[in-house]
Amino acid sequence: MLCITHEDRSPHSLSRIYIPRDLMPTGLPTPAKVTAHLTEPRPPLAEIRETACSRLPTQEEATTLRISASLAVLSITRVAIDTTGRVVEAAVLVYPGARADALFITSHLTEERTPRP
Repeated sequence: MLCITHEDRSPHSLSRIYIPRDLMPTGLPTPAKVTAHLTEPRPPLAEIRETACSRLPTQEEATTLRISASLAVLSITRVAIDTTGRVVEAAVLVYPGARADALFITSHLTEERTPRP
């Protein structure tokens, strides 16, 4: 699924999200539907791996984001894995470097782990 977010009239980010077919919501998928569907009861998430890098955009990314091909982008690759070891989501998020801020907070509670007081 390809998602483009906008800030006012300008494209702000580009996301390519891959979800196993049997986990896709029925009907036309939207980011909100996909997020809601992934939170339905199933084996809980065990791990989310995120890799961030700065690189030059592909020609398609530069065109879609309306930026120069010589302007760096922040590219984040995210992989979510459930407790059975199954990948339930993979995503590539691309932000123009001049408009990118990133904060990553991932909290998953399992029976073995409890929050600290």
